[in-house]
Amino acid sequence: MATLSRKTWMTAKDYGFIILGIFLYSIGFSGFILPQHVVMGGMAGIGSIVYFFTDNLYQAGRFPMPISVGTTVFIVNVILLIIAWKAITSTFVIRTVFGITVLTMALNITQPLFSGPVIHDMLFSIVIGAVIMGCGIGMVFVHNGSTGGTDIVAAMVAKHTNVSIGRTIIMCDLVVVGSSYFILNNDVEKIVYGLFITFMVGYMCDMIINTNRQAVQFIIFSPRWQEIATAINNEANRGCTVINGMGWYSKQEVKVLLVMCRKIESVTIFRIIKSIDNEALITQANVNGVYGKGFDELKLKMKAPAAPHTPAAGKEGA
Repeated sequence: MATLSRKTWMTAKDYGFIILGIFLYSIGFSGFILPQHVVMGGMAGIGSIVYFFTDNLYQAGRFPMPISVGTTVFIVNVILLIIAWKAITSTFVIRTVFGITVLTMALNITQPLFSGPVIHDMLFSIVIGAVIMGCGIGMVFVHNGSTGGTDIVAAMVAKHTNVSIGRTIIMCDLVVVGSSYFILNNDVEKIVYGLFITFMVGYMCDMIINTNRQAVQFIIFSPRWQEIATAINNEANRGCTVINGMGWYSKQEVKVLLVMCRKIESVTIFRIIKSIDNEALITQANVNGVYGKGFDELKLKMKAPAAPHTPAAGKEGA
């Protein structure tokens, strides 16, 4: 029952942060990017192109009304999700459908709220917007969510390669930004701004993800090592490795604890140790990569073993 409650709480927390991240993304886009008439990458960029195009037709009296960004995002995402149905897990599908629904609602809520840019200086506006959007989308990915679109492609690539999510999104979005050249009256300056936003969002996304996934290594020396190891197992839900050692000065055998955890969990580890042995000797070091159960998955493309050579018929014993 306790395990079920903890799992339910973690799932609820994930969905809560996904909603928060999506609304941050929508505010950054609707308040700082869209009013500047700059097209960025992703589904928001495609939605912007459709919105600007239909708005021009509407102003000319050739279209009943502009198509909102949220409407385009929803339609294109549904099409992409159907195409990628068999390539992604059921959990990812559920969270993506949830993300698409929330994103559509968030864009349709925030877009009418901003009739003009919050900040009129274009460069300042897009920098702030890109930072907010990158933080939002990074928060979504950290909690195993997705907003669809290029996120679906990025998730599939990240599943099979070591290419980061942010970089994959950047590569996919370049096509969208480039295509806006024909919609924005051949305005090269807006294209440059669009590329800047795309790179900035990807950079912030990677920074948020890497900050949350960064691992640290603890080496702990304490005569109460058994109590500390048990507490870390039970309270922090992390494993401990006990290493036999010897203090060269005292010539006495000692037990050394080796612990790997996420950087955001390090405060919990420190509190556990200090609550048991305030004089324990602790070293902490950042680790470039930790792969395996409880950490990141090691993704390598392995070559298939070569088929055994079979001699041609009639040549045996030649």
